[in-house]
Amino acid sequence: MSKKIETIGVLTSGGDEPGMNAAIRAVVRTSIDNGLKVKGIKKGYMGLLNEEIIDMDRRSVADIIQRGGTILGTARCMEFTTEEGQQKAVEICHKFGIDGMVVIGGDGSYRGAQALSRHGINTIGLPGTIDLDIACSDYTIGFDTAINTAMQAIDKIRDTSSSHERVSIVEVMGRRAGYIALWCAIANGADDILLPEKYDYNEQRIIDNIIDNRKRGKTHHIIVNAEGIGHSTSMARRIEAATGIETRASILGYMQRGGSPTCKDRVYASIMGCYAADILAQGKTNRVVGHQNGEFVDFDIEEALNMKKEIPEYEYKISRIL
Repeated sequence: MSKKIETIGVLTSGGDEPGMNAAIRAVVRTSIDNGLKVKGIKKGYMGLLNEEIIDMDRRSVADIIQRGGTILGTARCMEFTTEEGQQKAVEICHKFGIDGMVVIGGDGSYRGAQALSRHGINTIGLPGTIDLDIACSDYTIGFDTAINTAMQAIDKIRDTSSSHERVSIVEVMGRRAGYIALWCAIANGADDILLPEKYDYNEQRIIDNIIDNRKRGKTHHIIVNAEGIGHSTSMARRIEAATGIETRASILGYMQRGGSPTCKDRVYASIMGCYAADILAQGKTNRVVGHQNGEFVDFDIEEALNMKKEIPEYEYKISRIL
């Protein structure tokens, strides 16, 4: 437990996600309700170092809960990873009277939050990533919207794939984590799923599966491929050459990051934002808010960063069976 605070800053860092604005809104309004002043920091840690800092009140966050992206903007900042950059950030916080901070982002953002806390700025992290790869939390802000966007896109691709009797490789986001691909494989009834954590690079097995399914009368074949595997276009060419079946690759890309957040992302992000503001007002620091076993909880940042998260074996098994 650290000192009580009077003024908090809030920033979004790393990739943007639907639901970030709901979290910002909750942090601002709950902090004001707790009698604190609020500063918005634009463009993440880079904006902090550039002193892009604004006053925020209840009106500052009106009519944003339904908007995708982040009204504060976001950017990556290599300078902040250095001791000199962190010292500069702390000095700027002192200059603007900021003695507490809420950081919304992923693991890299948490490391920045940890550094601020180490230098005396009370800091709380919120799990903002569409990849669901924060080990201490069963939910991350933006994941629900991203999987619904991807699911709807794959449904549409399936329609044309069936009409043309094609193989379709659909590449979804997930550079190091395959949760979006896993959920879409189950939700969309994919025929094959390629995850960074599981793929053995046995392309012949996929080719054999396509040929066997075609012999059984299946007129189309959907492969959900995670970004971490990638190379969907070249894979499509190889599969078409090996099977003689028209094969197309669709890379969904950043459309999964955008759009109006789902109800779950709005509600969960709002609760997490309120939770972060409340424990910050209590004087807590170096904590990460998470959701486990149906409850909103908080962990020490270092403990959270040391946790490991793996693809659930049973869910992966289900994706293969179904």
